[in-house]
Amino acid sequence: MVHRARLGHPGGDLSAADILVSLYFGVLQVDASQPRSPARDRFIMSKGHCSAALYTTLALKGFFAWEELAEFMQPMSRLNGHPNRTALPGVEANTGPLGHGFPIAVGAALAAKMDHAPWRTFVLTGDGELQEGSNWEAIMAAAHYGLDNLIAIVDRNGIQQGAPTETIMRLEPLADKFRAFGWAVREVDGHDCEAMQKLFGATPFEPGRPNCAIARTTKGKGVSFIENRAEWHHRAPTDAELAAALRELGEDSHG
Repeated sequence: MVHRARLGHPGGDLSAADILVSLYFGVLQVDASQPRSPARDRFIMSKGHCSAALYTTLALKGFFAWEELAEFMQPMSRLNGHPNRTALPGVEANTGPLGHGFPIAVGAALAAKMDHAPWRTFVLTGDGELQEGSNWEAIMAAAHYGLDNLIAIVDRNGIQQGAPTETIMRLEPLADKFRAFGWAVREVDGHDCEAMQKLFGATPFEPGRPNCAIARTTKGKGVSFIENRAEWHHRAPTDAELAAALRELGEDSHG
C-alpha cells in the first residue's frame, strides 16, 4: 500500500500490526455488520498516521472489501492518510494530529461511565506522541474520573520521526509516570498476540484506575532493513526494497 501510494509510515505500521490484530481478533466487541452499534467497544487509533495498519486490520475484520486497500491515499479515496470516521466504517475518530486521539478516548470512556454502559474504550498511542501535553491533561483527567473502562496502549518502539524518543524528549521512566498520574500499569511484549489478548482481557487491572499497557515493540518489525531505523518512520520502499520486504515477511494468500 505504501509503495503504491509513495506515501505512508511503514515503520510504525509494522510496530503496531500485532497490537491491532490482537485487539480486533481477540478482545474488541465489535461487529462489522453493525459498525455503529451503541453496545460496541470503541477503539481509537490516536497514532493515526499509521493508518495503513488500521485499514488492513479493518478490511480483514470485514468492515470493507479487501480490494479497496489498493486505493490507499489515492485521489478521492476513503482511505486517507489519516483515518476519517465520516468516510470509513469502523473508524471511531479522525486522528493523526498527535495528541488528539487520547483526549477523545477519555471523553468516550467518561460517557460510558455516565451512562452506566458496559462497553470499553481502547486507545493506541505512539510513544513519541506522548510528548504532546494534551495527552497528559487527558491522562490526569482519566484518573480523576476513575475511568477503569479505559485501556491505553503505548506502542513503545522507541523511535519517532527523526531519532529515538529518548534523544528528542526523554519519556522514561514511562511506567512510573503513568503510575504517578494514578493509572494501573502493565508491560507486555507488543508482538506476542497471546500475551496481549490475555492482558487486555483482564481489565480493569485495578478497580477504579484507568489501565495503561506499555507494549514493547520494534519499529519496522519483521523487515531487517526497516527495523529500528528512524528514516523508515516516513518513507516508501523502492521496487527492490518492496520485493525484499515481502520475501522476509512471507506473502500470504492476500498477496
